[in-house]
Amino acid sequence: MSDFLQIIRERGSGALDQKMGIEIIEASPQRLVGTMPVEGNTQPLGILHGGANVVLAESLGSIGTQLHAGPDRRIVGVDINATHHKSATIGKVTGVATAISLGKTMCSYEIVITNEAGERTCTARITCLILAERK
Repeated sequence: MSDFLQIIRERGSGALDQKMGIEIIEASPQRLVGTMPVEGNTQPLGILHGGANVVLAESLGSIGTQLHAGPDRRIVGVDINATHHKSATIGKVTGVATAISLGKTMCSYEIVITNEAGERTCTARITCLILAERK
């Protein structure tokens, strides 16, 4: 297990990640992989809620930024957008976040979310701000 993944497991996931069933599979500042079940995260028509895609994307980008910034820095998301390409109705989706830019005060990631057939269902981009050291 990578040191980064161990840090995430020791700190625990956030309450929303737990409610959504998000599981982090791979984690480094450069690349993160996480899964999320469709069941329990659907909108009234039975398809994966678009907001659920955004939660998965923000979770991956925020974790990546925190890993890059280090444990003594605080991070906040400042921008996120998502394009929904295809619906998902069963199984789970997988998000792969790839760093676009890892700077001293700002990080950006592209997140590609796919269904179990490997079809792209959503593309998102997040930018996070790295704040001052924690006091």
